[in-house]
Amino acid sequence: VQLQASGGGLVQAGGSLRLSCAASGYIYSLNDMGWYRQAPGKQRELVAEITSGGGAHYADSVQGRFTISRDNAKNTVYLQMNSLKPEDTAAYYCKAEGWATSGRNFASWGQGTLVTVSS
Repeated sequence: VQLQASGGGLVQAGGSLRLSCAASGYIYSLNDMGWYRQAPGKQRELVAEITSGGGAHYADSVQGRFTISRDNAKNTVYLQMNSLKPEDTAAYYCKAEGWATSGRNFASWGQGTLVTVSS
């Protein structure tokens, strides 16, 4: 199973970006999907995650500013980021867990997409 992330870029503080991540391959079902980020010199951290039923959980630092959503028909997860701050600057990674058609479970990561917020 492969994940393809897109949507990063350079934005001024207070601006918005929308990240997308599409899963492809021999997917039987997708369970939790999420977004993580890693800033230079820091550990990767959870930003937001969403269950197959749509239940969402956010890091305190993004609560009220970011919204995670998914389109199960397209095997795609989104992250709408509003009111961006310079401290949101990081490489953002998507992650998906689920079951492949082989019967094996998987946890796959997408390539990072860079978000840079200028002050």
